[in-house]
Amino acid sequence: MSVGYSLKDQLFNPVKVAGLGRALASAWSGFDAAAFEDRVCARFPELELKARIAWIAEVLDEMLPGDFDRAAGIIETALPPPLDPSLRDDDFGQFIHAPYGDFAVRRGLEDHRDRALDLIVAVTQRFSMEYAIRHFLNRWPDETYARIEGWAGHPHYHVRRLASEGTRPKLPWGIGIVTPVERALPVLDRLHGDPTRFVTRSVANHLNDITKLAPDLALDRLQAWQGADQQHAKELDWMTGHALRGMVKAGDARALGMLGFDPEASVEVMLKIATPEVAIGEALEFSVTLSAPRALPVLVDWVLDFPEGTGRRGGKVFKLKQARLSAGHPLVMTKRHVMKGDATTFRLTPGVHRLSVQVNGTIRASGEFALR
Repeated sequence: MSVGYSLKDQLFNPVKVAGLGRALASAWSGFDAAAFEDRVCARFPELELKARIAWIAEVLDEMLPGDFDRAAGIIETALPPPLDPSLRDDDFGQFIHAPYGDFAVRRGLEDHRDRALDLIVAVTQRFSMEYAIRHFLNRWPDETYARIEGWAGHPHYHVRRLASEGTRPKLPWGIGIVTPVERALPVLDRLHGDPTRFVTRSVANHLNDITKLAPDLALDRLQAWQGADQQHAKELDWMTGHALRGMVKAGDARALGMLGFDPEASVEVMLKIATPEVAIGEALEFSVTLSAPRALPVLVDWVLDFPEGTGRRGGKVFKLKQARLSAGHPLVMTKRHVMKGDATTFRLTPGVHRLSVQVNGTIRASGEFALR
């Protein structure tokens, strides 16, 4: 019988744990690598991914010296060389180093703040510490931000990324932070001109978080950056689009205008639904024809309005095409979308569904089909 892929076993397994133990033993002769491996792996069958990280940190807490400065020094000596500083993206490092962040919080948060932050700077150059730093932001906001502001100018791009990623207002899977969204803006002002995509993607994601809490604040910042001349125009355009993706889907006029799409542009839209009845598991098929009296850029989405089991109705926006219309030359698009019964973000319910075409944030045409 075949066994399915397991992310937790891929990232945290006896081989990885043994390697971590050997590195620590090479840094400190008092570390028992074999005992560490046995103790850690004994509980792996019962633990999920995040629990394995916490468990490894707990065992490290038991087996490393009680003096935090000495323990942190052993970890730093055991670390592999920093990730290649010449790369620009997609160099995440090894997850097996994630427990060092939990250890820094566990042992250093209350009584060894500055030394723990030093350790986090060292470890983040091997694996990102954005989840660990949030504990320090909550416990020591002023002191931690003072350090983070310095990290924005660090020579290693993983440390610069941490300054943005760790302070995101809505970091996925991260604990919430108590500091206001405005607190990180001076850091983002420095980082938006970074030459590394790994950093600028984090800045864009950070601003996307802000759009959900204070949209005008995010838009104002992007507008200011456009006049600051600190980033290449093409990269800043990419950052702007990535930061405003949620607002664009929602049809926000100011966000669309910042990206060059006029919500009030004169565009004629014809929608044809080729499958007026669709069964769950089958494909919805439709075509959209756009025409305009003048050349202009268009961002075309299609919106699915569907009944929910509660009796209410929900909606989801899907991308269709980004293009430039030419005067007198219609643009024809076709779409085939499988109505999956196991969709992860919403549940399909039989009944009348509405399909709308949104051009530059404005609904231009709609039609209905029956899902059975």
